[in-house]
Parts: sequence; C-alpha cells; structure tokens
Amino acid sequence: MLDPAPLHVAVGVIRNPDGRILLTQRAKNVHQGGLWEFPGGKLEPNESPEQALYRELHEEVGIEVHHARPLLKIKHRYPELAVLLDVWQVVGYSGTPYAREDQAMAWAKPDELSDYRFPAANYPIIAAVRLPDRYAILEGVNCSSISDKLELLKKQGISLLQFRCKSARTSEISQLHHQVAAFCKSNAITLLGNSDHNFEAHDIDGIHLTARRLVTLNHRPRGFDWVAASCHNIGELEHAQRIGVDFAVLAPVMPTPTHPDAPALGWSAVSSLVAEINIPVFAMGGLKATDLQRAIAAGCQGMAGISAFLTADKFTQKPDRSY
Repeated sequence: MLDPAPLHVAVGVIRNPDGRILLTQRAKNVHQGGLWEFPGGKLEPNESPEQALYRELHEEVGIEVHHARPLLKIKHRYPELAVLLDVWQVVGYSGTPYAREDQAMAWAKPDELSDYRFPAANYPIIAAVRLPDRYAILEGVNCSSISDKLELLKKQGISLLQFRCKSARTSEISQLHHQVAAFCKSNAITLLGNSDHNFEAHDIDGIHLTARRLVTLNHRPRGFDWVAASCHNIGELEHAQRIGVDFAVLAPVMPTPTHPDAPALGWSAVSSLVAEINIPVFAMGGLKATDLQRAIAAGCQGMAGISAFLTADKFTQKPDRSY
C-alpha cells in the first residue's frame, strides 16, 4: 500500500523593518497545538505554493504579499502524518500583520528563535532565516594578500566567511587566523574555520567540515554555534543532515579551472538533490556573481565561492544580512 501524499503547506518568513521575524502560535486543539510556527497553511486543490502563501498570509495575518522567493523545502514525517513545508521568504508586502484568527503572535530577533518551541518540521527554517544568501571562502598566502581580500569582501557586503589556508606557509597560519578573526569580529562577519586547520575556539563562530572529515563523524561537532559541510552527492548531503549540520555546500555545479576533470553536477541535478534535503544548501563551483539568482531558483540558500566575490561584478540584489 502506497503512503498517502504528504500534507503540502506554504510557509512565509515575514520580517519587519527592524529585521524581526513574525511567529504565530498554533491553537491548542490542533496538531502540534500550543507550539510556535512561521505563519502559513495548507494548499487548496489546484493551488500553487505561491498562491497558497499569498492567500494564507492574508487570511491569517492580514497582509498583502507583493513578492516572495523560495527559501527551503522540508519533508518531515510525524507519527500521525507526513508534511511538506514549502518555505518562502516574503520580500515585499503591505499592511501591518495582526492576528486575524485571534492567535498569539510574536516578533523575534533571528538569534532569539531558538528560545521558542516549534513543531519538529519547523526547526530547519531557523538556520535558513539566519543565513545570508552568499558564503565566501577566503584563501591567502600571506597577511598582505589576506588584508586586500578581506577589504574587497567587506565592500561586497559579505557577512558569512570560511577561512582556509591551503597555500599559506605553516609558520604564518596562526598569524593569519588571528588577523582574519579580528577583522571579522570588528565588521560583524560570521567566521567559520576549515576543519583541516586548528583554530582557537574563541577566534571562530563555527567550523566547516571537509567532505573527507564529514564522513568520519557520527554526530555534530560540539562547541560551535555553526557547523557546515562540503558535499558532492546525495550520500554526503544525507549524512550531513543526519549528524545535524546547519548548512551544506554542494559542488561543483559547473566545471572549474582548478578541478577541470571533476564531473560537474549541472543546475538540474543541483535542484533535484536540494529537494531531497531539509537543510539549507549553498551552490558552489564555476559560478559568477550573476549566478546568485539561478542558485536561489534551484532551491539553494544562495551561492558560495572563492573568486566570485572578489571581482568587480555587481550583485543583482541587495545582500541579505538577515542574521
């Protein structure tokens, strides 16, 4: 006997001008009653997720949505039913949200979301709404080159950065770590250290696991606010999700000069792989600044890159500094 189709729900992430995110509380007498959630509701017959989002947010919190973009799809099975959450970032709306159904409401800062109790299916949304749409990977051979790159990334509005030292001399690595950490701290940039290097815990906000390191772990590394992982296939993505990483980087999307023999996934495969995973995923490999919107359209959180953010290319949308 085939499993019934999951309950398809459109979910909206709504921000006020201060960057706080709207939460609503489920009625006591419904499934997962009393817990907080991001507002939305189930699709009606012959209704698209976007149509359902616009309708549900008008009915539930009284706003008119003008524009929204896909953020994340989440598949989750409760003992009593399966759900598919189609999560959208509400980019433009009019009206002031209010409780049209007399439900409790709250505006929470992104870093306060972990203080609320959500249905299990909602938890991956917390990482997604705290992440920007661009993730820069910084490499350098000396302090001078690192300093120049950091200034360029700052000008591009980068707020999430991984630092790795593949080409630096061993004697300089510690000094480079401290230099990057100090710059990130003074410029409100979240810094992740690559798992191939030994970082002092107070210098970084998280760790980025190489694919090689990822597959050796059976639980999330402890002591980090953020844990990310490099992935190249569905097996690595599923393992990253299973151990509880916050987000993944999927590569290579396109052929790259540094790894010309590595088979590129292509956008169709990226979209299919991301649809199977509940965690945010950044696309990477052979991408330019102009590929950001394509990555989002494929279901990704955004794009990651090494050289893409160091060019003079202008991004087509304002950087998302949402956390």
